[in-house]
Amino acid sequence: MKKKMILLATAAMITLFAANAQGGGMQRMPVPERVKMVMDKLTDFKLDKDKTAATDSAFTNYFTSQEKAMQDMRAGGAQPDREKMMETRKKLSGERDEKLKKIFTEEQFKKWKDEIEPTTRPQRPGGGSNTK
Repeated sequence: MKKKMILLATAAMITLFAANAQGGGMQRMPVPERVKMVMDKLTDFKLDKDKTAATDSAFTNYFTSQEKAMQDMRAGGAQPDREKMMETRKKLSGERDEKLKKIFTEEQFKKWKDEIEPTTRPQRPGGGSNTK
């Protein structure tokens, strides 16, 4: 009986450690960390002080609005409507992009949309694809 209890406790601890190592759930980075991550990817743009501040502000507003919208949708306790979430995310991205168009050159904005923005989206763990 004692061996079974030790074995069960060990299995439970291994499961907890494995779950924690895989991200531990749906936790998100805080807004300042997300902004810093994006700003670090824009170092090649060599933005001056004013453009850097405006860009930082655009991303801070975007991530803050996105977080608030997600909290509002989850406030009811039910599963959020996927279509509504996508619509809100698209609207917020459009507002952010309009601000960025005024800050970046055409070339910088194109690079942002084509190369950098795709790398800022959270990556989903693989495992669902059956390619034979």
